[in-house]
Amino acid sequence: MGRKKKELPVLENVEITDVAAEGNALARVDEMVVFIPFGAPGDVADVKLDKKKRNYAEGHIERLVVPSPHRETPRCEHFTVCGGCRWQHLPYDFQLQCKQKQVQDALERIAKVPFPELTPIIGSENVWEYRNKMEYTFSSKMWLTFDQLRSGEEFPDRRAAGFHIPGGFDKVLDINKCHLQNDLGNRIRTFIKNLGKELNYEFYDIRANHGFLRTLMIRIADTGEVMVVMSVGENDPDKIESLMSAIAAEFPQITSLFYVVNTKLNDSMNDLDPVLYRGKPYIEEEMEGLRFRVGPKSFYQTNSRQAYRLYSVARDFASLKGDELVYDLYTGTGTIACFIARGARKVVGIEYVPEAIEDAKVNAAANGLDNTDFYAGDMKDVLNAEFIACHGRPDVMIVDPPRAGMHEDVVKVILEAAPGRIVYVSCNPATQARDLALLHEKYDIRAVQPVDMFPHTQHVENVVLLTRR
Repeated sequence: MGRKKKELPVLENVEITDVAAEGNALARVDEMVVFIPFGAPGDVADVKLDKKKRNYAEGHIERLVVPSPHRETPRCEHFTVCGGCRWQHLPYDFQLQCKQKQVQDALERIAKVPFPELTPIIGSENVWEYRNKMEYTFSSKMWLTFDQLRSGEEFPDRRAAGFHIPGGFDKVLDINKCHLQNDLGNRIRTFIKNLGKELNYEFYDIRANHGFLRTLMIRIADTGEVMVVMSVGENDPDKIESLMSAIAAEFPQITSLFYVVNTKLNDSMNDLDPVLYRGKPYIEEEMEGLRFRVGPKSFYQTNSRQAYRLYSVARDFASLKGDELVYDLYTGTGTIACFIARGARKVVGIEYVPEAIEDAKVNAAANGLDNTDFYAGDMKDVLNAEFIACHGRPDVMIVDPPRAGMHEDVVKVILEAAPGRIVYVSCNPATQARDLALLHEKYDIRAVQPVDMFPHTQHVENVVLLTRR
């Protein structure tokens, strides 16, 4: 028989003083740091500890004694359960202050190299309905919240369409309304969920890996075009036809309607072939007259308007005069490459995902850009001395790596290539700061510009300009 787990205490009248990683708040009790979700600096609360280590603990607010002056009422009914918008209880101006501080702290604590004063963070024009893409999961076993369990109510119908809760691959919270995308997205999701119930289609059982309604992706472009990709777990032509024809009839504004049959053990459709049921095989986003085609498997920044502001900062930092050779590392679908190509002699883009490179080529051709070349492959394998000898030594490098940052081998090649300027775009200030410390061997930081792409979350983008000494 296992030992009974020791009950952890409630800490009374704890003052929350700061925000921390992963969107948590932070308090210090004696010599111990306590991480607390959904707290706000200035709160005084009784905190129940959930986990305790030697010098830190994790807990949750059991009773709010004195609310922080920074607190406001969250808009979303699913706040604290969904996990997607962990800062909804903080005013947007205060969120921006916290994000600016996050970038500052990363540079001070991790990079530990000289840097100029940060330019004030660029806030999002829209703080609600700003996402152009949302993904939902259908489940036969809706996750019940603590409030639902405590209510004593029976829930015989557990079919759901919503989001995975944090830390639970098989736990799906049923969503009534999400405020992050145009409300058309809510109407489409709700219609399909209700239709599935009406027709008695089986909602997916994530643990048992069977069911018909599986996942749903909705893209709504700033151009007004709408893409819907319905993923089903059974190759049943009659059911598929019934479902897709109903969606098409109910929402004539959908310009690209796809379905994909996914019988795998994971939800990814990167290795599957979506079938176009109605409309065009892509939607388009627009930026300064450039048109970017976005297919069902394409990557595009999920906040279209802020993407324009982010790319504008990158272009300004690049200071192109028209005769430069630019390398765009981690180019994705070539959005930044195409955005700056009109100001450069040539742009060479490199990206790991072959499908993204094909999209990049299509985007460049669609916009009449004949001074771009794109190459697919692992960055540390493609970007080497032979590649640079073949394509030329870059005057400017733009790097926009994934959250993990750059591989050390890539940093070494960049140092050897020695471009005059590097523009480093990052969605993770911590890994960016780590890479900046390595680049400091030859480069100085000249400008730092945070950009908020995701209001009500802890995430922040940051653009850094480096010049060669």
